[in-house]
Amino acid sequence: QLQLVESGGGLVPPGGSLRLSCAASGFTLDTYTIGWFRQAPGRERERVSCIPGSVTFWTYADSVRGRFTMSRDNAKKTVYLQMNSLKPEDTAVYYCATKRTYGGCPVSVSDYDYWGQGTQVTVSS
Repeated sequence: QLQLVESGGGLVPPGGSLRLSCAASGFTLDTYTIGWFRQAPGRERERVSCIPGSVTFWTYADSVRGRFTMSRDNAKKTVYLQMNSLKPEDTAVYYCATKRTYGGCPVSVSDYDYWGQGTQVTVSS
């Protein structure tokens, strides 16, 4: 059974860093698209970063480019999101997700079929 489990969230002051993890099971991680999304209170879920399956090419939202870095450890079946220079506006529940079809990094939430339970990130002094 395909499963994604996020961890690593927490409370951090502005300018701080966190590393989120997304542990995958039930599928071959390096052949599937993995996306990181976030949802702040009262806002729609938005894609933060993505890697399209076996292609080593990451995409980032403009709001996080240069501050967030996505990586993948196929042996550990884990995807990471390193978040630096955090801002209060980064406060949200962060999710990882994947989809059944191969390739691509769609922006739309509805294109992803499997989601983790989410991990809360709060940036506040």
